[in-house]
Amino acid sequence: MAKRRVIHTAQAPEAIGPYSQGICCDNLIFTAGQIPLDPKTGKLVTGSFEDQVYQVLRNLSGILSTGGSDLDHVIKFTVFLTDLNNFAALNRVFEKYFATDPPARSAVQVSALPLGAEVEIEAVALRP
Repeated sequence: MAKRRVIHTAQAPEAIGPYSQGICCDNLIFTAGQIPLDPKTGKLVTGSFEDQVYQVLRNLSGILSTGGSDLDHVIKFTVFLTDLNNFAALNRVFEKYFATDPPARSAVQVSALPLGAEVEIEAVALRP
């Protein structure tokens, strides 16, 4: 039977609703969608769209690390954007993190995200 464990970390923002930051299930980790919230201040990161994506990846990294994994073990990202015109900027950040053998990824435009964020990303990763 699969074992399920909740991930909770101060390295990512607290959940802003009735959900967990992440869930470990055997050798997989499923993260909740992360927006560019600074976990120390609880406020959205201001600055360029790229700065916001970097913050989201730091948040995801914190969750994955607490669960026993890292960004290098991500199998799939799902990205939600409020403006697909930011797709090229998203790719620039991802190229820096995943220069070779990048994970699978979907990116879709949505009408709105929590707290007025411009980007939200969720991940599925392996636990090595």
